[in-house]
Amino acid sequence: MNLEQYDIAQQLREKLTEVEEESIRLQEGKRGSSAKSEAQDKGISIIRLRADLQNAIDSEDYGLAAKLRDEISKLEAESLAVSAKALAFEKAEYAFRLGQKLRHKTFGYRAVVCGMDPICSESSSWMEAAEVEKLPRGSNQPFYQVLVDVRTHPDLLVAYVAEDNLLAPEKPDKERFDHPYISFLYYGADTAGDFIPVKQLREKYNRPRHEVPFDSQDED
Repeated sequence: MNLEQYDIAQQLREKLTEVEEESIRLQEGKRGSSAKSEAQDKGISIIRLRADLQNAIDSEDYGLAAKLRDEISKLEAESLAVSAKALAFEKAEYAFRLGQKLRHKTFGYRAVVCGMDPICSESSSWMEAAEVEKLPRGSNQPFYQVLVDVRTHPDLLVAYVAEDNLLAPEKPDKERFDHPYISFLYYGADTAGDFIPVKQLREKYNRPRHEVPFDSQDED
């Protein structure tokens, strides 16, 4: 292996580590456990602050009382947002599945789903740059991590795409799909041309194994 090949292999290992870490984070979010815990923690903090507020009022420390009111209002708003996020994770419904081959409606590249999020988990600056709010469903829709076919887009390995921007093929896509992560994340392709996610990937996103419907015509 020459130096150039070594550098490429090292980059792939680093990218795979990033995908692994992101998969773990998204799985934790998918289960909603972190959001629920955060909402509970904020609720407890609000109860304590209200007790402190009452004590401040009783002792006529109105300056402290004003600060506590502001802090309570801020926490209540944050708690509402976190609770809404937890609910979104629990009730998430996805149009696409792990390993499914899709196409980007605007840019046309072929992609394979390797991760999913019930709502956009990127920063507000990222959403602004991506013009997410111009989409029909904005940021409150599933977003997918997808591997991009490097044969046509060699500089775009992984993308984060809104469900509104993805389209499933009308017919099974059995064309060749090249990506350096395929062998790590999937067992291979099923009879419909989609990829079969490894058990660890399915468990991380709490997704069931997809069974391809039997078609007697396949035996003809």
